[in-house]
Amino acid sequence: MQEKIHQNQYVMTLHAEEEMEDDNLSILDIEQAILSGSILERQNGSFASRRVCTTSEWKYRICGITLDNSKVEVIAKLGVTDKVVIITVYLL
Repeated sequence: MQEKIHQNQYVMTLHAEEEMEDDNLSILDIEQAILSGSILERQNGSFASRRVCTTSEWKYRICGITLDNSKVEVIAKLGVTDKVVIITVYLL
């Protein structure tokens, strides 16, 4: 994931952007958190789609440090386009 952040191979959900704004974080804070952070947990998010097939995806809880040394948690996954999808962010 860190390599993909270095290469700007990521997207943010609208929810993540809203949470980032609510916590007065910048995109540079989120990049720094992922680059400085470590994965706390890998979660399997199995769900059934409309077609009744079960799909599975992995989400990652990443704890890192922002540019001003605040602790932040980022929830992210690898998307179907192989980009990192930042799902949500929040200060700890």
